[in-house]
Amino acid sequence: MRFTKMQGAGNDYVYVNCFEETVEDPAAAAVAVSHRHYGVGSDGLVLICPSDAADVKMRMFNADGSEGIMCGNAIRCVGKYAWDHGLVSSTRITVETLGGIKTLDMETEDGKVIRACVDMGIPKVVSEVPEPITVLGEEKEFVGISVGNPHAVYFCQDIDSLDLEKIGPSYENHSRFPGRVNSEFVQVIDRDHIRMRVWERGSGETWACGTGATASAVASMLRGYTQDQVTVSLKGGDLVITWDRESGHAFMAGPAVEVFSGEIHI
Repeated sequence: MRFTKMQGAGNDYVYVNCFEETVEDPAAAAVAVSHRHYGVGSDGLVLICPSDAADVKMRMFNADGSEGIMCGNAIRCVGKYAWDHGLVSSTRITVETLGGIKTLDMETEDGKVIRACVDMGIPKVVSEVPEPITVLGEEKEFVGISVGNPHAVYFCQDIDSLDLEKIGPSYENHSRFPGRVNSEFVQVIDRDHIRMRVWERGSGETWACGTGATASAVASMLRGYTQDQVTVSLKGGDLVITWDRESGHAFMAGPAVEVFSGEIHI
């Protein structure tokens, strides 16, 4: 199977061009390629496929083989791949996902995409007023936001001290969330800047999460902590989230980088 390794703000996936390749069992392939020691090493697998409804279709699978609904960092890389490899002829494209069709506007330099802005759609506010929850015997509060996939946003004083490898699974698999949940831990720096760490369902802690950054930014705006445009700093870099309250749409801008290409037998 031929593949291309790409990353957006450190959120790395293995991408397969399914205009040319066939992946018979993408769930098993995701587990195989994602392993950091025995595979390529990634947060999951993304298939770039033909679409009857958009320019291309994205299917993304987490490192544990479960299929995800949407990934903001991955979709920017899908846009980059589609442009750089001649699958599309415009820098404004549409991408079909399980979370709906998303529109991307891409910025190029020397004929290659370096950055993309994604219309993430209208975030669904599940619990604007912080909802109480008990995790590992401690009382917490979260703001629930769906950006195609579910997010629970927790505001913290110090995100660096969190041992996510230890506590993350308890947040992800809490009985409050029967379908599991992505958990964001957010530290507000000022009205233009927040920091975030994320525990993603099916992948654990990742260096970035585009839908999580969007959910965290919108939660911060709803709580009055920030302006309606905010920089979200993650382990892998910065994303800029803008929320247009009039239309309800949230927009995410950030980098997209091709790392290398290769071939793997699985």
